[in-house]
Amino acid sequence: MKRIVLASNNAGKLAELQAMLAPLGVELVKQGDLNIPEADEPFHTFVENALAKARHASRYAGLPAVADDAGLCVDAFGGLPGVQTAYYCTQYGYEKSDDNNVRALLEQMQNVDNRRAVLVSTLVAVKHPDDPEPLIAVGRAVGEITRQPIGDNGFGFDPIMYIPRFGKTFAQLPVDVKNENSHRGQSSRQMLALMRERWFGGEVA
Repeated sequence: MKRIVLASNNAGKLAELQAMLAPLGVELVKQGDLNIPEADEPFHTFVENALAKARHASRYAGLPAVADDAGLCVDAFGGLPGVQTAYYCTQYGYEKSDDNNVRALLEQMQNVDNRRAVLVSTLVAVKHPDDPEPLIAVGRAVGEITRQPIGDNGFGFDPIMYIPRFGKTFAQLPVDVKNENSHRGQSSRQMLALMRERWFGGEVA
């Protein structure tokens, strides 16, 4: 197993996951480079959508595949926007963008006192389309939504995701500290360990 297809066309995700998988000596290939269309994401949970994307990419490519689904779950909104995070702002008349998501969320939370929220990253990998034992890694970063953006680093919700144990938002933290503690950093490290154990000989038969 030397090539794994990434069920995404996001160059940032490709670079991030390729760096993570480098110790395993695998090459990650974007699904778009193999002319694989994007999968439907009809489900209401991160794990179901990530699994659907991974199986879809693996079926088209005839290769193992890895996919992620991530989002923000706000306590006061019953866990929403959840799997719809990327499109959150569009329901309020904004064009889809990170900045507009931040703007829309702050507007909707203007009079909300419960600011608790969780950033979730779910990574799923399959050896083949019908793999009965997919690898599943989940990272969670718990924090509070600030009332205005603070900090210049990062992207997405980083400027409004306040992490109490650091006393700062993700956007105020050095990149290495953020990556060590972010939802995606956590799930990436878990996935590396799972692949090493289950796919690359670490598991005793």
